[in-house]
Amino acid sequence: MLQIKNLHAGVEDKGILRGIDLEVKPGEVHAIMGPNGSGKSTLASVVAGKEEYEITEGEMIYQGENIDELSVEERSQKGIFMSFQYPVEIPGVTVTNFIKTAINESRKARGEKEMPANEMLKLLRDKSELLEIDRKFLSRSLNEGFSGGEKKRNEIFQMAVLEPTLAILDETDSGLDIDALKIVANGVNKLKSKDNAVVVITHYQRLLDYIIPDYVHVLMDGKIVKSGSKDLAIELEKRGYDWIKEEVNA
Repeated sequence: MLQIKNLHAGVEDKGILRGIDLEVKPGEVHAIMGPNGSGKSTLASVVAGKEEYEITEGEMIYQGENIDELSVEERSQKGIFMSFQYPVEIPGVTVTNFIKTAINESRKARGEKEMPANEMLKLLRDKSELLEIDRKFLSRSLNEGFSGGEKKRNEIFQMAVLEPTLAILDETDSGLDIDALKIVANGVNKLKSKDNAVVVITHYQRLLDYIIPDYVHVLMDGKIVKSGSKDLAIELEKRGYDWIKEEVNA
């Protein structure tokens, strides 16, 4: 599904990623962990296509197509979804209207007509029930006055409705209490399938108690320096990152 080969990227002439190699296949969950400043969020942003980041070497292949030059919108239309660490507030635009627009823009890009109102209503109803979301929530302005947990639940709701083939969750556990964390993780787990994939970027092993990864990768100084199973995340929780630094420098 996604192949990243020798990826070097940065922002404003500052190199951040220094040779990332990663392959994500359908049905898999990959966790990216690492200390602050290691390049985790940069990797997510580069895959999603944020304009301020520049690829200086390497390539990204998504479903057989090089996506290095595609815009955020084009990547989204091809099925790449990113959940932001700090979702923005959009006063005056309801959750429902935002999602309707996103769905119809994706359909337009595929040469399809807008989704009929009755189909849209049923889709929103079904997904809100799946994620245990009160329908009153859908009439609120996007993220305005939302708690941290509500913002993250809203993003998982968007993910459920848009049905991406690749979901990138950038520190989606940041600032969440344990109840909100469980709600978000439960939503992600309900949406996983053999046809899509999830990349979870996190500092902490606790999220991986609820979203079980197939692979855990440790990112340091812009490179993936170690990969393993969920057991690697448990070891990191116990020992921190210094022992990996010692391994790398040995």
